[in-house]
Amino acid sequence: MTTSPAPKPTLQIAALGDREIVMTRVFNAPAHLVFDALTEPDLVKRWLLGPDGWSMPVCDIDLRVGGAYRYVWQRDSDGKQMGSRGVFREIVVPQRVVFTELFDEAWYHGESVITSILSEQAGKTTLTTTMQYGSQATRDAVLKSGMETGVAISYDRLAAIVEKP
Repeated sequence: MTTSPAPKPTLQIAALGDREIVMTRVFNAPAHLVFDALTEPDLVKRWLLGPDGWSMPVCDIDLRVGGAYRYVWQRDSDGKQMGSRGVFREIVVPQRVVFTELFDEAWYHGESVITSILSEQAGKTTLTTTMQYGSQATRDAVLKSGMETGVAISYDRLAAIVEKP
């Protein structure tokens, strides 16, 4: 009798209320490893890249309440850059991190507030990230942008860092 391989964890994305997007993914790793991958620059630079062909030459993280972060991505083919920054509002290691996000050349008005909650059970961690935008129109535009493809690819990279084969 042969057994089928376990199904690959999938990213779930849903609209919540008028202004939020909720993304959920289960990682076969303890919460402290997933938290580290979310907050340590050397790890963040390895997975938070979106589609293939991008790198992150700048990843500065001052992980404390009131501390700032700065990310700059660069498309390898032409050097085009995209940056974002924000401030940490709440940090509970390894369970929760809340921060603001504002892109340098934002295509939507205002900053978003991102809350990531890590819940561990039996050595697996569910990462639930809620992104709250300033308006329903902004939230809807983000949902229509195709962002789920880049997030799914990035989360697959994150899994490769934290999960044991």
